[in-house]
Amino acid sequence: MSEKSNFNIKTIAKIAILAAVAVVLMLFDFPLPIAPSFYKLDFSEVPVLLGAFALGPWQAACIEFVKIMLNFLFNGTFTAGIGELANFLMGCAFVVPAGIIYKKEKTKAGAIKALVIGTLFMVIAGDLLNYFVLIPAYVNIVHYPLEAIIAAGQEKIPFVNSQLTLVLVCVTLFNLIKGILVSLITALLYKRVSPLLHS
Repeated sequence: MSEKSNFNIKTIAKIAILAAVAVVLMLFDFPLPIAPSFYKLDFSEVPVLLGAFALGPWQAACIEFVKIMLNFLFNGTFTAGIGELANFLMGCAFVVPAGIIYKKEKTKAGAIKALVIGTLFMVIAGDLLNYFVLIPAYVNIVHYPLEAIIAAGQEKIPFVNSQLTLVLVCVTLFNLIKGILVSLITALLYKRVSPLLHS
């Protein structure tokens, strides 16, 4: 067996293992007090981000895709696939830029820069996707009233009174908190698991 084939098999195995860990972490989700309860935080991006640093940005996108497919297979969907699409797109918006930066700057400073920029990309992508794609799709496909979505945001933050304020306040804060927490956990874990991911 060639060294190249061996590398590919090892990489595929690592992608599968990291995706499986991510699927398990998706089961332990919880809402935050600053966003409607249907925005739930989980730590499934941690193994994906570890994969981005150890394997590369496009391998991380593969982990993200396999994670979503496995979750869909085992747990189904309650959002007509919209929640799964959102998870994939915003996950990629986080881990791919972070992976690209760390691949070029494999230093502690590079890792911090990667995590910060990845978080900012996710926040921006989350706002744009929710406003222009995800919330309208949920309203039109699932037939969930936009007024009910806005009201759910208003319950958490009283001055939320439109789709725009819902996105700019609730969605922004949710993804910012998620990015910070996932980044901190990844920073704490990476050096410990790095030997396994590079073996």
